[in-house]
Amino acid sequence: MSSGRRPDHTPDGHFVVIEGRRWRATDPLLPEAIASRLRKHLMAARRAVRSALADEDEAALRAARERVQLAKVALGERGTPWWEQSASQRRRRWQDGLTALDE
Repeated sequence: MSSGRRPDHTPDGHFVVIEGRRWRATDPLLPEAIASRLRKHLMAARRAVRSALADEDEAALRAARERVQLAKVALGERGTPWWEQSASQRRRRWQDGLTALDE
């Protein structure tokens, strides 16, 4: 994906297809500014996972993985599928996630 090309989506738009694998797509209702903030939190959490693994720090690893989960759920990539939620439920999902990650 480093080519800058956007991934292919399934016809229903629910999944992206990367190297033949389907991954749940980010909720398209997310405003770009919010999605960007959530992706920054996600990348920071993934870096923290890598660091905790290198340091063999179980507590830090657990905390970092919890932050990855929070970001992925807020983005709509985990948890209840975004296409099964109302617009207000979707908005509440990313607002709650962002509030928790901003702490």
